[in-house]
Amino acid sequence: MTETLVAEVETEPELVAGRRLGQALRRGQGLAGVLLVGGIALLGLAAGLLAKYDPLQQIPSANLLGASGEHWLGTDNLNRDLFARVLHGIRVNLFVAFVAVPIGAVLGSLAGLLSSLHAVADVITQRIFDLLLAFPALILAIALAAVTGPGAHTVIIVIVAVEIPLFGRQIRTAILAVREQPFVEAAEVIGAGSWWTLRKHVLPNVLEPLAVQLALSMSLAVFVEAAMSFIGIGVRPPDPSLGGIIADSIAYLDANPAFAVGPLLVVSGLTLGFLLIAQALGRARRIA
Repeated sequence: MTETLVAEVETEPELVAGRRLGQALRRGQGLAGVLLVGGIALLGLAAGLLAKYDPLQQIPSANLLGASGEHWLGTDNLNRDLFARVLHGIRVNLFVAFVAVPIGAVLGSLAGLLSSLHAVADVITQRIFDLLLAFPALILAIALAAVTGPGAHTVIIVIVAVEIPLFGRQIRTAILAVREQPFVEAAEVIGAGSWWTLRKHVLPNVLEPLAVQLALSMSLAVFVEAAMSFIGIGVRPPDPSLGGIIADSIAYLDANPAFAVGPLLVVSGLTLGFLLIAQALGRARRIA
């Protein structure tokens, strides 16, 4: 009997999840999402090479010009090149997302792990999660902006606060589900310690839900940064931000319809790209 349990534990694949996730991103929706996000990210990284003008430079006699060979997206109401501002806005948007989401993921995952191991910690963390989720992101953003002032740091704090309970509950649920699987019970029966079982069997099997949540959270972070900058509590002018450019364009769409096209396409592309990645990862998980 013991030999059978040992064989079951030893033959249980522990890194199959990572292989499935990699395969999901190399075809179909996953590949389309990676290419879309990667292409936009490359545009932002190459902003200094692709843009002819500085995003803060005011160009003489270039007020609200339409799209042309000189100004690919035209110019804004302050004579600034919109193509340059959009490219640098991509940098700001992705910087905020790639800083805030991993921080929220790490803190939330640790809280979810602790919650799954101790009953008292479970009660405390779940009440904290309830408190964080009780406040809509916009209300939380306005409250923080009133205290700390608008800026990228405020956006990061808001996204981290939103992501902690999402990741925490996702990890807690996944860990509790995996701990009920036969191969985990088999490891415990043959005398494996709790931490060994957690590291060897449980954690590798929560990678998939964690990866799906990570992609969904990146999509949310892109939108939140743009939304906060749009209403004036995100990145401060004159620094370029996608939401700020959209807000500036509202009063001038008749004079230059292309004013809002660039940032809208970028925000939509990034959001769609991360959603495609999340769908591909989720499908790979369900098929498994």
